[in-house]
Amino acid sequence: MLDVLRERLKQKKRTSAYPNKPVQLPERFRGKPLVDMNLCTTSGCSECAKVCPTSAITYQNHRPSIDLGKCLFCLECTQACPSKAIAFSNDYRLATSSRSDLVISTDNHYELKKAESLKKEMLRLYGRSLKLRQISAAGCNACEADTNVLGTLFFDLSRFGIQIVASPRHADGILVTGPVSKNMELALKKTYEAVPGPRIVIATGACAISGGVFSGHEETTNGLDSIIPVDLYIPGCPPHPMTILDGLLRLLSQKTN
Repeated sequence: MLDVLRERLKQKKRTSAYPNKPVQLPERFRGKPLVDMNLCTTSGCSECAKVCPTSAITYQNHRPSIDLGKCLFCLECTQACPSKAIAFSNDYRLATSSRSDLVISTDNHYELKKAESLKKEMLRLYGRSLKLRQISAAGCNACEADTNVLGTLFFDLSRFGIQIVASPRHADGILVTGPVSKNMELALKKTYEAVPGPRIVIATGACAISGGVFSGHEETTNGLDSIIPVDLYIPGCPPHPMTILDGLLRLLSQKTN
């Protein structure tokens, strides 16, 4: 027992200093995509769009447009681009408040409009205490796992007043992962309706946002917002825990940069 206590004292504080101090993720982390139009010399070659497994890349006026709600961050586009005009940064701040904000193109200079805080009344209700019911709507457990990690000592989600609860009756909103299969659609709707209003809905991962790799399949619904309104979109396949946490804190006005 004494050995355990001594070892624990050596380890000191384990919880991350985020958001008081910035977090630097490894270079290999695939965050916000960057498009260098100075390198995109073969105007309209569309090689990146041809290899994208989810059609996340389309072309407008001979320039690529990337839908992060569909993107799997798989690097196929970076490998196919003959001029290496597309690259992925390690910027984990990807959550947005609207579906359209997930599309980056020349129209917004490939910038991402970050998630906004809740409206004043909802922020008054949930700004210091937010309870969420997590729903795995036919997910593969990757997004679910990265959400669960937030409960560990390093992230300590509860220090922000955010908790995952077992019952929708005790929740202020739902956090949904997975492509929402037809078999899960009714259960999802009933869970949503069981949450006392005003409710918050969070779509986590490409599958929940757009259907991901299952988009267009007859057994999926092609995005959570086709069923119920969504307040926060967190892209990724799966999104990094820091991406999820950053989005939640922005929603509660606990994050500004």
